[in-house]
Amino acid sequence: MFTIPNQSSIPKAYTQFTDAKDPVDNEAYLTAQGGSRLMPSGNRERLVDCMEEFVKYTIIMRQHFDLFNDRYSERKERGEKRLKEANTMEQAEKAGQEGNAKSIATPGIVNGIDTAGI
Repeated sequence: MFTIPNQSSIPKAYTQFTDAKDPVDNEAYLTAQGGSRLMPSGNRERLVDCMEEFVKYTIIMRQHFDLFNDRYSERKERGEKRLKEANTMEQAEKAGQEGNAKSIATPGIVNGIDTAGI
C-alpha cells in the first residue's frame, strides 16, 4: 500500500510567497518570478518533492485506474439502483397489463383513456 507523507503543509504559508508584481515592470516581474510564487526554502523543496512523487505515482498507476474506480460502496449503490429500476419497470408492466384488462371490461375506455370524446 502506498502512503503519502504529510510534507506539503507549510506553516504560515501566507508569509512564504513573493509579492505580486506588475507585468509591465518587466525587471521586477522577472525578479519576483512572476509574483505570488513560493519563495526558495526547505518548504518549497519538500513541496516540489511531494509533487514529483504525485506525478510518478500517477504515471505508474494510470494503467490500473479501473481498480481505483471500482469501490464497494459504489457497486452496492449501483446494485440497489438497478433493483429499484427493475421493480419500477415490473410495476409499470403490471399496470399496463391491468390497464389493458380494464379496457376490455369497460366499454369506451382503452388503456385508461376515455374514447367517447374522440
